[in-house]
Amino acid sequence: MPESSNEEIKEDVMELHTAMYDKFEYEMKYIRPPKGEYSERTVAYTNTLGYKTVMWSFAYDDWDENKQGREEYGKKKILDNVHNGAVMLLHSTSKDNSNILDYCIKEIKNMGYEFKSLDEFEN
Repeated sequence: MPESSNEEIKEDVMELHTAMYDKFEYEMKYIRPPKGEYSERTVAYTNTLGYKTVMWSFAYDDWDENKQGREEYGKKKILDNVHNGAVMLLHSTSKDNSNILDYCIKEIKNMGYEFKSLDEFEN
């Protein structure tokens, strides 16, 4: 994102915004910079477009198709990184995540945590 012009950012973000609305009737208001790459300029510019930049507090290499089949590893990575206010970046392309998500959600709830939307954190 830092290498993109403001015009390119606007085009990309508005294309995504339109797709999310058309497919899910969801009005985007948060943005996560691809790969977590941002600059003061890109954050300021996306703010002018009406978006709040949100980063994650935890991620692992779940996106790598060559690193699937590590369900126990994924469970440990996720559960070892739970904390108040955690924002976990889990990629939907991960077969491991699909297989372990139910287990992890139940375990996190058993640990006494609850899940909230970003909107609930802002209030």
